[in-house]
This record gives sequence, structure tokens and C-alpha cells, in this order.
Amino acid sequence: MSRRAAAACALFVSLGAAAPVASLEIGIDAARSAEGFFKLCLTADPDNFPRCHDDALAIRRSVPATTRVIRYEGLPAGTYAAAVIHDENGNRKLDTLAGIPREGYGFSRNAPVKFGPPKFTAARFALAGDANAQQIRMRYIF
Repeated sequence: MSRRAAAACALFVSLGAAAPVASLEIGIDAARSAEGFFKLCLTADPDNFPRCHDDALAIRRSVPATTRVIRYEGLPAGTYAAAVIHDENGNRKLDTLAGIPREGYGFSRNAPVKFGPPKFTAARFALAGDANAQQIRMRYIF
């Protein structure tokens, strides 16, 4: 192997070591129906949790409500939080009545909800290495 090829291999290996990747499996429990969609937001930005609207790096997914496990591959290691809504009527938003959710919602670590959604710190979890998992329990008020 030439010096140039050896240097290129060493650089490739060192870059791979500097940016570890992880996988994540999010399970969804206690959905009251299989109607509509689950809309998920996975973010590492505390300022954009739980909505992810202004977070260009957030990962958003919409999956049929029959799906109970969502897998993410190749995520950078770090601290994340996840939010999910059960869009039962398929209108692509969380329906509310006087600010109170009429559809299901849940957060990583099953973070408690008091007056509004939990803070990022209550829902955050660390991704390191492979085979990370979060189990989110759906909550319904109406």
C-alpha cells in the first residue's frame, strides 16, 4: 500500500471514530385506535422541542397509526428528545379545544405533562453506540 493510500485510510478511520453513529428504536404504547397517523419529532435542540418547526436538523416522520415501532439508523451520538402526536383524523396537526389536546400525545422518557408540554430536560435521553430504545406511552384527555 502506498503512503498516500495509507494516509487516506488513516484519515477515513479517524473521521469515522470522531463521528460515532447510533440507532434508535421508538416503541409506541397505549394508542386508543389504529386510525390516522403518528407524527414524530426527534430533536437535539432544546429550543425547538417539542414542535421542531424551526429545527433544520430535526427528524420528522409520519407513519400509519398501525405502526408501533419506529427505527432510526445512523444518528450522531448525543442528547435527544422525542415527541409524538396521534393524528387520528389525518388532518396533519394536533387538534385542540381551548388549548387542550383532543388527540393523543407522548414524549420520550414518558415525561410528565403539567401545564403544557414538558421541557426538553424532562424528555431528553442520551444516544451512545448502538441499540438504544425509548418506549412512549400515548396519553389522551378527551
